[in-house]
Order: sequence, then structure tokens, then C-alpha cells
Amino acid sequence: MTKEHAGSPGLPPDRRRKRIAELLAACAACLIPWTVMLGLTLPSSHRVHEWRLAWVGFDVLLIISLASTAWLAWRRSRAVILYAHATAVLLICDTWFDISLDAGTRDVWMAGVLALATELPLAAFLIHRAHALIALLPWPPAHAAAGDTAGSLTEPVPGGETIPPGLRTPG
Repeated sequence: MTKEHAGSPGLPPDRRRKRIAELLAACAACLIPWTVMLGLTLPSSHRVHEWRLAWVGFDVLLIISLASTAWLAWRRSRAVILYAHATAVLLICDTWFDISLDAGTRDVWMAGVLALATELPLAAFLIHRAHALIALLPWPPAHAAAGDTAGSLTEPVPGGETIPPGLRTPG
């Protein structure tokens, strides 16, 4: 693989990393006035026509994410790090919507208990384990020696370095 990528030809890796960071910062900044506007203009309640579809669809997505994370962990794939983070985010989102949409009803207590007893501890565990796996990765990565400090190139692990068993991928 060359140092150039189709998406950003000719840009040095550090500049590519900075451009991505600038783009994300601009997105966050643009979201602030949008969020304020929504907070000021959205009604406090709204009748939803596809409530069941929304919640069942989200739970199906959560099931797929949990199952994928389990399968990748079983196979000892490094991709489990990404899936564990994504699953944790979905669990946190589920907690947020369960509690915020049940606020003001007697169901908020059950949502809070489920959040504290299952969803949030599992999300914290997944984030903790993913970060522990990241800590086991060789650093600096092999491609950093070639000048790619943005970590955007993937190259084989140089000879002599070993990957911990929990991070090996088959093949």
C-alpha cells in the first residue's frame, strides 16, 4: 500500500489527521445552534405512529451488535474492539431513551433499575475491555516508522513482534 489514499491523495498523514479533526470539530460546532433551536421549538410531547417499529428495530440492532461482539470475541478478532465500543454506545443510547421517554411516569423506576443493573454496567465493561485490548497493541504501530503518525495505513506487523493471543485474527 502506498502512502497516498484515494480519499486524500498527496496529503501527508499528519495533515490528513488534522483535516479529519477539523472536520469533526466543525460538525460539533454546527450541531450546537441546531440543538438549541430544537430545544426551543420542538413540542414537549408528540404522538408517534410507528412506536413499536422504532423500539423493536433498535432492539434488533442491539441484538445484532451484541451477537457480533460475542462472535468476534469468540474468534479472538481485533475487530472486537470496534464492535465493543459500538455496542456500549447503543446500550448507553438505549438507557437514555428508556429513562427520558419514561420520565414523569411510573415506568421510569423500572427503566432506571434496568439501566443501573444491566445496561450501564455492561456498557462500562465493554468500554473497559476494549481499552484494555487497545493497550495490548504494539505502539507505535509499524506504519508510524514510515511517517504515518495518523495511523491510517495498515501494514503487516514487522517480524519479531508478537500480537497477544486475544488480538490475533485468523488467517
